[in-house]
This record gives sequence, structure tokens and C-alpha cells, in this order.
Amino acid sequence: MKSSTIRWVVIGASISVIGIVFTQIFWVRKAFTLEVEQFEQGVAASLYNVAQHLVSFNGSVMPSSNPVKRISSNYFIVNVNDIIDANLLEHYLTIELNKRGIHTDYDYAIYDCSTEEMVYGAYISQKTDASPPDNKNLPKYDEFQYYFGVRFPRRTAFITNRMGMWIFSSVILLVVVVFFTSTIFIILRQKRLSEVQRDFINNMTHEFKTPLSTIGISADVLLMPRAVENPERLAKYAGIIKSEATRLNNQVLRVLQMAKNDKDQQKLKFQDIPVGQLLNDITNKLQEKITAKNGSLQVDCPADLVIRADEVHLSNILNNLLENAIMYSKEKPTVKVAVEQGPLHIAIRISDNGIGIAKEHQNKVFDKFYRVPKGNIHDVKGFGLGLHYVRNMVRAHKWKITLESELNHGSTFTILIPKQHGIES
Repeated sequence: MKSSTIRWVVIGASISVIGIVFTQIFWVRKAFTLEVEQFEQGVAASLYNVAQHLVSFNGSVMPSSNPVKRISSNYFIVNVNDIIDANLLEHYLTIELNKRGIHTDYDYAIYDCSTEEMVYGAYISQKTDASPPDNKNLPKYDEFQYYFGVRFPRRTAFITNRMGMWIFSSVILLVVVVFFTSTIFIILRQKRLSEVQRDFINNMTHEFKTPLSTIGISADVLLMPRAVENPERLAKYAGIIKSEATRLNNQVLRVLQMAKNDKDQQKLKFQDIPVGQLLNDITNKLQEKITAKNGSLQVDCPADLVIRADEVHLSNILNNLLENAIMYSKEKPTVKVAVEQGPLHIAIRISDNGIGIAKEHQNKVFDKFYRVPKGNIHDVKGFGLGLHYVRNMVRAHKWKITLESELNHGSTFTILIPKQHGIES
């Protein structure tokens, strides 16, 4: 599928899901507002009936204005213009609230004219083991003389419980959004993997095509009738075939080794390694490459420093980083290796004056098969496996690797080795 098609599919699907989410939020809020209104109306009607019952029992007259006032979202005041019996009040409150399906906890208090305070009545709960609220002091209301107050401490929970279907649909929608988001990420990841694998195949084809062509040409020369008459020429082309065959073999082994590393968990063979000696061995092998480019390779390492690691993999790690430093220098490469001991870590820094890596690619260079895009140019050989191997082996040792780079101003790779399991004490 084309990138533009995937992009439009993702954009369209994202807009649709966002629209559905906002619609759900809108209707949930509307439903909550409606439930709040119904709760308040139900409470007001219940308390009004309670006031009527009390007035009728006392033989007094109902106030001319509405006796029920909502002081806050969960607190109501009811004016009855007469003395209130607490037991009778609780009886009527229970009956009227149950009639309208208001099955939630509440507490009430009665205003005492003699003390001018709200006298706490009781906490009525739907559960026998429920504890009353910490604040038992219901606020006074100065405009009434004989009144009682009712508070619903669990009003929000009660309203939310009545919205069960809306909550269920919201949870289902959330699950759908999570799966949709995961699917989008999987699609984008698979697209990226497909592109990376395509680039790998292109690189591998190019890497194999050149030595195969060279071997084919050399073989044609050797098959010429008079080739055997010139031993020097025969040896030259036989050497070319041998060199290119070795190069092909090394490339195949590198790919196979990476596949094996991904499949099997690495079992490291730890031993004490003199870092200075190991670096000297590696740099001696690379001296021909650095000399061919008129460059320099400097190593600064304490002579007596010993690191506990797997010698084969540590050697491969350093060799990969040094080869990259030489390979990605356009002109005279200046490569420096510095091994420093800090209070907590040993730092192995490999710096170069090469082409550098742009910021947007620095987090990806350790990914498998990834190579910094350069169009259809193959001036630098490789499959994008070296740094992936380096990172995996560094992690296998429980070390850390960092990269500092600036485009056209070189790169510095730093391996941080904790002293407690990186150095032999």
C-alpha cells in the first residue's frame, strides 16, 4: 500500500474516532446534567411533601412561599414555621425519599431556636456498616425560624450509579479507542519495518552484486586460452577471486550471526580483559585502512586497566565502532579512543571527524537494518547491522552506550561501564 494511502486512511480514521469520542463526551455530560436535575427535583418534591406532613401533623399553616431552598449542590433547607419532632421528621423523610427512588445516604439536622444552632439529628445510610461524615455541623440559614436541613454526602456517587449504561458505553468506547490506537501504531510500525527491510534488500543486493561481478570478470580472464601462460596475471586474478569470495563469505556470516543473535539469548563468557592490549590489537589491524586514507588513530588508555567482559563481543563492539569512524570520514579521518575512569563508571569514548549524524536519525541508528537515508547512493558499504549488534551486546553486558553527533562535525560514541560489574577490583 502506498504511503499516501496509509496516511489518508490514518487521518480519516483518526478524525472519525475523535468525532465519536467528543460526541460521547457531549452526551455523557448532557446525561449527567439531566440526572442532576432529576435528583434535585426529586429531593425538592420529597422535602416539600415532608413539610406538608409536618405542618398537617402540627395543625399549622404552610409558608406562603416555597419552603424548600437548595443551599448547595447536596444541601437543602426546609421551612415549616413550627416546632419539629425529630422522630417524625426521620419517618417522613424515609417514606418520601424512597417513593421517588432516592436511595442514597443522607443526614439531617434541626434548627434549635433557644440555642440558635443546628442540632444534629442522624445519619441515614443504605448500608448498616456505613460511617457518618466527619463534618456533622450543617450550616444555619438566617431567613427561617423553624426549619430543618438535609444533606446528601454521596450525591455524586448516587447520580453516577444511575448512569450505568452511559458509563458502560464509555468504557466500551475507551477500549475501542485503545485498540484503534494500537492498530494504528502497529500499521505504522509494519510500514516502517517494510521500508527498512526493502532498504536492507537493496543494500544487500548492491553489496553482493559488486564482488560477484568482480569474481565473474576475473573468472573470464582466467578462462582465456593464454591465461596460464602468464603466471603473474594468473596469481593476480586468483587473488582477486579469493579476496572477493572472502568478502562475500564475511557478509553472509554477518547476516547469519545477527539472525542467530536475535533468535538465541546471548551467553556471555566473562573474563578479565586488559583493555589497552585489546585496543592495540584492534588498532593494528585497522592501521592499513587508516593509512590508506592518510588519517590518524590515537589511543589513550591506562596501561593497567582491566575490564570484566566477554572478550569476543567486546572486541567486536570496539571494532565495529572504529570501522564506522574510519568509514564515515570523507577526507583524512582523525579517530581518537579515550578510556577514562570515573568514580562510578569507566567510559570508553570513540570520536571521529566524520560526516556526523543529524538529530532526527540519532535515535534510529541502533535499529536493525537502519541506515541514514542518502537516496540511491551506495558510497558506504554495509547492511545497517553493526550498531544494532553493538547496542545489543552493550545491553547484554548491562552497560550503556550514548551518541553525541552533529552533522558534518563528527560523532562520539561513549560506552559507560559501571565499576561494580565492569572492572575487576
